[in-house]
Amino acid sequence: MARVIGISGSLRTRSLNAALLRVAAGLAPAGTTIEIESIKGIPLYDGDVESSTGIPAMVASLKDRIAVTEGLLLVTPEYNNSIPGVFKNAIDWLSRPADDIPRVFGGLPVGIIGASPGRFGTLLSQTAWLPVLRALGAQPWFGQSFYLGGAGRLFDASGALTDEDSRKRLQGYLAGFAEFVGATPRRR
Repeated sequence: MARVIGISGSLRTRSLNAALLRVAAGLAPAGTTIEIESIKGIPLYDGDVESSTGIPAMVASLKDRIAVTEGLLLVTPEYNNSIPGVFKNAIDWLSRPADDIPRVFGGLPVGIIGASPGRFGTLLSQTAWLPVLRALGAQPWFGQSFYLGGAGRLFDASGALTDEDSRKRLQGYLAGFAEFVGATPRRR
């Protein structure tokens, strides 16, 4: 069974991307589980804090879980045409100290999806993640893309994705990503 960790890059409880991650976890193909993790509570990265007190416990715990998972699903909002600061901050903490990057991210299959009320979904944010993932030595999946534009009208009040076409596209994305995860051995 493939185990994938999914992280939403939004801190809001009712965020479209948190809802998309919950839907994705429910639509994971047979043999794959998506475990939802949170970045809420990760402090702003500060090298002085790292030097004086080390890696925060919640960051160390998340690092350890990512290091042993088979895949990582980033569910990214798009803020000002790029990566949300809180999401990038979390990844910055997860990459510290630098000599731990291969253990945590080395060869890690990574999928990127996202939802936005805007017309183009999260195209620019997803693209902005690519140099970050390359620097970390991760293996982004390029087999398909999933950008959910106009997402504010595609979820109901409970966070269910009500648009059947979007659900089918997400299922297709997840099936392809799960296949990629299964075929991509981690390099550390």
